[in-house]
This record gives sequence, structure tokens and C-alpha cells, in this order.
Amino acid sequence: MRFLSTRRRHPLAGIVVVLLGLIAVGALYSALRPAMADSATRTDTELVSQGRQLYLVGCSSCHGLNAEGIKTKRGNNNGPPLYGVGAAAVDFQVGTGRMPLTQPGTQALQKEVVYTDQEIKALATYIASLAPGPAIPDQSYWNTSDSTNEDVVRGGEFFRTNCTACHNFAGSGGALPNGGFAPELRGVNPRYIYEALLTGPGQMPKFTDGTLTPQDKKDIIAYLHQLQDQPKYGGADLGLLGPVTEGLWGWLGGLGALVVAAAWIGNNGARAGKKQ
Repeated sequence: MRFLSTRRRHPLAGIVVVLLGLIAVGALYSALRPAMADSATRTDTELVSQGRQLYLVGCSSCHGLNAEGIKTKRGNNNGPPLYGVGAAAVDFQVGTGRMPLTQPGTQALQKEVVYTDQEIKALATYIASLAPGPAIPDQSYWNTSDSTNEDVVRGGEFFRTNCTACHNFAGSGGALPNGGFAPELRGVNPRYIYEALLTGPGQMPKFTDGTLTPQDKKDIIAYLHQLQDQPKYGGADLGLLGPVTEGLWGWLGGLGALVVAAAWIGNNGARAGKKQ
């Protein structure tokens, strides 16, 4: 103690204390920190390598060699940067065939999937290795086999509050500004619905776990399943597009029938007059 006390005013004493403090904190953290969930394994390394090769061939022309994104001369995104989008965004975009794009457009359209499941996993692992982002959800997050009627009711409330403005009251989709559209949600793989809620593709907002909890998202999926499976009590549902198709049917069917009836009455009345 006397040794330290006599040297506490030394010019280097402050630096030594800071270094000792940093070493102590580092040692304590190394001893007590939990195991890292995303620590790389050999399999992960192989997937990252495979994913990068696939990325360079199929994605880099739009998103850049290092996923930094590419801007056009006008300042628009030819392909947005992919740092932080996470594996879930890749799984959604590539797993539904929206990526890679066949041609530039207002919105990426769903089409036949180009990559295999293994290749999609490799691409997702590579993009996830660049920066933290939403992971591909486990099946327990979107499997609604254990959902109750109360869950469906809650999911309906969330859906009508947050989703109907774009996706229609029955998940039939609808038009959006600037040539975009909200796709139909009935019959969609529940995993992709969950990933879309989590990552916000296109013009869709992101519903993080702070906005909608994982259970809330699962309840919305359960509600959509209930819509898909419910009986058609009123007969033909006309696409469940609401008053547009119903009014069109009423106009063409109802008014058309009245026009045909009026023409028939007028024609037969004229013939009866001639016979007299």
C-alpha cells in the first residue's frame, strides 16, 4: 500500500489505473457473459461462403458487391442496401419469388421461386452475417394449430385496426398510391405473413415486437386462417372485395335484367298493336 501511495502522483499513474480498470472489466465480462446465440460454427461459415457466392451472381448487380446498395444517376435506389434487413427479409423476398427481380418496376411481384430451400438459407445466412437484423421466425411463432377462439377474436381486432386500410377487410388486397398494391393474404404461407409483419416489405410498415408482440402477430395469422376457412353463408363472395364488386354485380345484373325486361315488354307490346 505504501508503494502505491508514494507513486499515486506519478504522471503515468492515471493511465495505469485506467488500463488496470479496463483489464478487470474485460476479464469480468469474459467470465460472466452468456453464450452468444449467433456464434459462428463451421456450418455457418460454409453457409455464409455459399450465400456470398450466390449473392455475387444473382444480387450484386442491383445491391452492390458488398450489399451497400446502388443508386442511379437520379439518386434513386437501383437496389437498396441490405445491411440490417436480416435473414427474415431475405427468406420472405426470395422465398416468395419476389427476388431476384425479372425487371424493374413499382413493386416486386410474387412469381416462381428461383432458388432452392438450401440456397435461400445460405443467402439469408450471408446477409444476416453482415449486420444484426430480424431472424427467420421459428415455426412456433406462426403455427396457429393451438390458437383459441379468443386468439382469433384478438387477431381480428388487430387486423381491422392496422391492416384493412390496405389489405381489405377480408385480406383480399387493394390498390396503393404510385401504382403499388397490397397483395391478397388468404392462402399465403403463414411464415411469410409473419416475416412481412416483421420486416415491412415494399410500402408496408414494419411491426416490430414493440409495436405488435409475437403473440399479436400469431393472432392475426389465426384470424386470416379463420377468414379463409369460414363458410360462404351469403352464396358467391364475389372476391370479398366489398361494395365495389357487389355494386358492379347489382348494376350489370339488376339493371341489365330491367333493361332486357323493358325491351321485351316494348317489343311484344308493339307486335300486339300491329296484330290488332
